[in-house]
Amino acid sequence: MDEYSIEKMLMEEEEHYEEEYAPDSKTKYTVLVIYDIIDNKHRLKIAKYLMRFGRRVQKSAFEAKLNKKLYDKMISGLRSITLKEDNIRIYKLRGTEEITVIGSFDYSEEENDIIII
Repeated sequence: MDEYSIEKMLMEEEEHYEEEYAPDSKTKYTVLVIYDIIDNKHRLKIAKYLMRFGRRVQKSAFEAKLNKKLYDKMISGLRSITLKEDNIRIYKLRGTEEITVIGSFDYSEEENDIIII
């Protein structure tokens, strides 16, 4: 599978997120998930899973707005598919969100931003 096909598949997964997992008014957390996964096939599996909960903001970074139930579901699922050699970090941001956006962003047709923490 070439890079274009993978990106197209990931964009279709993002549409699935918007339909099924869009946060409601009880959103409690902005979550940033970053990862370093060596195996390409497994990295794609993790990315596809994360698309169900949020949107890709960089090649190995996802952002989501989740209530506690969805956050717990995401964590549980990640634990079940993560390999010993994977490195996944999850930052749960609370309180007042202040996000500085610098540069371009081409993973979503809707927004042009990159999150820097």
